[in-house]
Amino acid sequence: MIRDAKALDALLTETRAWVRSTAHPAEDRVAAEDAVPDEIVAEMAARGFFGWSIPEAYGGLGLTTEELVLGAMELSQCAVAFRARVGTNTGIGSEALVADGTEEQKRRYLPELASGRVTGSLALTEPDAGSEASNIQTSARRDGDSYVLNGRKCYITNAPIAGLFTVLARTDPDSRGARGISAFVVERGPGLTTGAPYRKMGQAGSPVGDVFFDDCRVPAANLIGGVEGVGFKTAMKVLNKQRIHLAALCTGPAIRMLDLALEHAMTRRQFGQPIVDHQLVAAMLADCRVEIEAARALILDTARARDRGEDIALKASACKLFASEMCGRVADRCVQIFGGAGFVADHSPIERYYRDVRLFRLYEGTTQIHQINIAKQMKREHEAGWDR
Repeated sequence: MIRDAKALDALLTETRAWVRSTAHPAEDRVAAEDAVPDEIVAEMAARGFFGWSIPEAYGGLGLTTEELVLGAMELSQCAVAFRARVGTNTGIGSEALVADGTEEQKRRYLPELASGRVTGSLALTEPDAGSEASNIQTSARRDGDSYVLNGRKCYITNAPIAGLFTVLARTDPDSRGARGISAFVVERGPGLTTGAPYRKMGQAGSPVGDVFFDDCRVPAANLIGGVEGVGFKTAMKVLNKQRIHLAALCTGPAIRMLDLALEHAMTRRQFGQPIVDHQLVAAMLADCRVEIEAARALILDTARARDRGEDIALKASACKLFASEMCGRVADRCVQIFGGAGFVADHSPIERYYRDVRLFRLYEGTTQIHQINIAKQMKREHEAGWDR
């Protein structure tokens, strides 16, 4: 749903210009320093990037799902680190509060996230709770007016720099699976520590690390929604929306890589003509464009369905699966079009993009988990007599 076409067009135009004037020239610096410079973070905050999907009542822009994915496709046409720096605030780091937080929790924390004054993070994954996300072992024991958290989270985006964490923990020690899991909003403080950022294959400038809870005392008022045992349902709400969002964030880099490859193909000459005029190169370029258009159409259709209040669990999985795999195929073709220059970092950023986008097929559910999820939902639809 687009609420104000003129305002949205202005936002997209401004974002597109910022990506080209600020983000693209800074990509090498971000890679070298393994961080987004403070002055660029401040500029992104001033432009409202941190609060795109946070409601206007709490300092954000209140973008609908359709508006959010259109913005994400523009913002992500640069090194992944830029959108990752703001992405947890306007995505998985705030969505649990937006979806299920109490009014008091929203008033206290969402303005901080929307402004970028604090960086949010979703602490869900554990050493034994990744694809099997309901196998959470981090415990939350009630003690008077507080909960005491103990455990470890891993592979947490922005953990090393976050000041606020949405944490999934088990409040019922005798429960199994999704039952007995609760969601908390936890401020960085005594009992919560984070490890050093991981050394990674790609996505330099986007810090990822462990989160440790050692008798971390959290006020009972920070139980999201004020109800125990429904945290996994909250997490699924977060992830269903985030999978649409992430699919858009996979599409932006694919657009950027194709732009780079097309420009190269039109200027690089072999056998007396630009390589774009060689049929096999042209075919790779065409395949990239077709897959990008298909991903975009699927994402927009799913975003609109969510805005209408429809159940989009299957479609969200389909978006994430297709867009992440599409992006990987586009990256591979574009390196092939660049030839040796695509393998050498000194010649083109395509080498960095190739490494950066590999993670898309792993986080927010691996491709294989989404395949299983989609098949299960198809089976349920068939059994229910659903007519598509």
